[in-house]
Amino acid sequence: MAKSLVIVESPTKARTLARFLSDDYVVESSIGHIRDLPESATEIPEAVKGQPWARLGIDVEHDFKPLYVIPEDKRKQVTKLKALLKNADTVYLATDEDREGESISWHLREVLDPKVPVKRMVFHEITREAIHEALKAPRDIDERLVTAQETRRVLDRLYGYEVSPVLWRKIAPKLSAGRVQSVAVRLIVNRERERMAFRAARFWDLTGTFSAAAADFQAELISVDGKRLVSGKDFDPGTGKPLAEKGHLAHLDEAAVRALQGQLGAARWTVAKVERRPFTQTPPAPFTTSTLQQEANRKFSWGTRDTMRTAQALYERGYITYMRTDATTLSEQALGAARRQIVQRYGQDYLPPEPRLYRSTVKNAQEAHEAIRPAGDDFRLPEDLRGELDERELRLYDMIWKRTMASQMPNARGQRILVQVEGRAGGTAALFQASGKTIEFPGFLRAYVEGSDDPDAELEDQERLLPPLAEGQTLSCRALAPLEHTTQPPARFSEAALIKELEKEGIGRPSTYASIIDTIIRREYVSKKGSALVPSFTAFAVVKLLEQYFGHLVDVAFTARMEDALDSISRGEGESLPYLKEFYFGSGALPGLHKLIQAEIDPREACTLRLGEDFQKREITVRIGQYGPYLERNSERASIPANLTPDELTGERAEGLLLRGNTPDVLGTDPAGGKTVYLKAGRFGPYVQLGEAPEPAPKEKGRKKKDDAPRPKMKSLLPGQTPETLTLADALRLLSLPRTVGTDPATGEPILADLGRFGPYLRMGKESRSLPSADAIFTLTEAEALALLATPKSYRRGQTAPLRELGKHPDGGATILLMKGRFGPYVTDGETNASLPRGADPTALTLEQAVTLLRERAAAAPRKPGRGRAKPAKKTAAKKTPPKKAAAATAVPKKPGKAATKKSPKAAKSPTVRKRGERVAG
Repeated sequence: MAKSLVIVESPTKARTLARFLSDDYVVESSIGHIRDLPESATEIPEAVKGQPWARLGIDVEHDFKPLYVIPEDKRKQVTKLKALLKNADTVYLATDEDREGESISWHLREVLDPKVPVKRMVFHEITREAIHEALKAPRDIDERLVTAQETRRVLDRLYGYEVSPVLWRKIAPKLSAGRVQSVAVRLIVNRERERMAFRAARFWDLTGTFSAAAADFQAELISVDGKRLVSGKDFDPGTGKPLAEKGHLAHLDEAAVRALQGQLGAARWTVAKVERRPFTQTPPAPFTTSTLQQEANRKFSWGTRDTMRTAQALYERGYITYMRTDATTLSEQALGAARRQIVQRYGQDYLPPEPRLYRSTVKNAQEAHEAIRPAGDDFRLPEDLRGELDERELRLYDMIWKRTMASQMPNARGQRILVQVEGRAGGTAALFQASGKTIEFPGFLRAYVEGSDDPDAELEDQERLLPPLAEGQTLSCRALAPLEHTTQPPARFSEAALIKELEKEGIGRPSTYASIIDTIIRREYVSKKGSALVPSFTAFAVVKLLEQYFGHLVDVAFTARMEDALDSISRGEGESLPYLKEFYFGSGALPGLHKLIQAEIDPREACTLRLGEDFQKREITVRIGQYGPYLERNSERASIPANLTPDELTGERAEGLLLRGNTPDVLGTDPAGGKTVYLKAGRFGPYVQLGEAPEPAPKEKGRKKKDDAPRPKMKSLLPGQTPETLTLADALRLLSLPRTVGTDPATGEPILADLGRFGPYLRMGKESRSLPSADAIFTLTEAEALALLATPKSYRRGQTAPLRELGKHPDGGATILLMKGRFGPYVTDGETNASLPRGADPTALTLEQAVTLLRERAAAAPRKPGRGRAKPAKKTAAKKTPPKKAAAATAVPKKPGKAATKKSPKAAKSPTVRKRGERVAG
């Protein structure tokens, strides 16, 4: 009997959807995109390998036709879907309702080429009601969204594949450029430039503790003799000096403040002013993708990737609505559910007369989804889900539930109170000020308090009480305390602040922010220091080159206009082809990308960042080398410590590094071998070295590295050790590592304690464990070491601990673990992963069953492109192709040339290059 085939993106979504459909439906997953532009030369079909555009995967000379291929790891799934299609009477494409989901559906239709009716099924939550409503009202694939997604994909491919090689050649390998990624890096670098140019200023004031009716409160000095005291905004951030127009303000140094403190010791204090102002505070709108990412970063310190992964799991299992949305609206169903729960939970006083309606303020808002909220028409309470969700999922669901509730609750109401206290002594008058805040009705604050990028702003939201005061009231002063202030440089971007800035400027899409931040961290353009995003010196060099030679491509306004153009295409108001031609070939005043990449760029200049001059007017520069950034002054060089941020590399610090890098400290002589012990500064911080480094041998043809003299022994300092306090004894202790703790009684292998890049650790053969402290390297006993090695490995933050340890693999002795993965439980032996069969109970899994699963998975594992055994050569005709031309046929030439062999008619008309309206089979 024929059944309807429903295709979604992920196995988790498929399992959830199947619970709400009858046996008349078969639900299967495409596991994401089944087709895309080629990612490597091995994926390029033989029919087009000789074409000059094959590397790009886009025929730029013929209307930017994309070359779509089915990756090797998706072919098995495509075959499975085609087999299911044979017994289907209808195909429902139920991928996500956004550009990416629309594109996946379009590719499924093109590749599977169904002969039965194809219907597009869309829903924004996976509940029984939503699924059945979607079945009743299917639609066609929206070609406008498909075109917009394809244009974006082509645009990003052209940008990345054309600009990235310029960075490889001129700066360093493995770098990358991206349409939004590069702009994000530029924003971070520009903020660091502001910090580097910043000059701190200092100023003083007084804090007074006053008493009224046995209640104390504090106030700060705001003016002296009618002159307002300076604040941080009154100083030039570039010079640290007061702004010229602020010269009439009172700028007190320490001596002046202490003199004023003495004068006011005998002052008479009165309340000069009491001002009460009512305020109302409105609740924040329900979550969009962007605000969810920002809030999870502020409240939980989660990265955007972690937030989206957790939200996706909640959506696919039916707990929340679709998590990629720019909309802040709630459906009538959601409004009713929220209002019912508000009354049940908080009482009738917390229910407004009418539902609150929100309008999106996001620039270029797209795809009118509903806001992110709990799924269904009766929201499940967070406390009821403790047994169903893991800790991360529950925390995110709880935050979404509270935000949804708060968005439909009344305003918070209260009063802000401002009090000024005047003190007079002789001819001096000083004015102090205190502020308070009282909450008269908490409103939505009963459910939710929004986070902030500014800790001071969060403090302001807390209630601050002042004693009852009246104008003219006499006060007593209990204490006056001088207080020094230092102006602060602009704060670095956190992930939340960067997302907020990108969204404000209309750059990129919230659904792409996670991959953008993930990429710039993975490429080492940016590192995280706490929650702050810190640019590397490589990022400075990349941004400098892009600004100089690809200026408008990293311009914020230009990138935002690109988003406008892509949005107009999705609405059917703009055309894809003219825009792509303008971007690539240029038009008007702006040159196209094709011309920009041909610019002559001096590699040495591209890799050089000017830091300044020393006292002898010698230029100090930062150079980006093969092994990282380093300082250069004439012929002198010195490594830059990995933990040194760009804004901390001042001229004085650079001179110190150059001095130490060229003249290492001599700590003494090793009594055992008579070699000199040095203290040096390296890329990863200070280290000690035993003996002299050998002179590099002259380069000779055929000489291998193993012929070089052995390098001297080196060891980094222990955590807490400083170069200033390091002694010869400390250095010799470090150089004695690794320390032999004992031997394994079962195998006889030595157990070694050592200091590695990630801290102190214990090693025995292939097994290793982190040590609790640096002292343990020298104090750990053999018994303690064996006990530590017998414990399961600990897992770093972001990794998932195993659900259960099943035992040793009989084929190699590796430990087999039962893990929780994104798509369900699986077993692993460290090399092979095998999913559990659908419906299998993980708690009942035995070691024998796990071994069987791993063996079957290893036997069926597909060969990775470019790895494993080569495929057997096909039999050819008697007339052999010359070796030189055969090689050329498999390469991707840089310039057009004649084909090595005459293509067959079938190859000449390759179906892999698509025109709109043509069908394409993988």
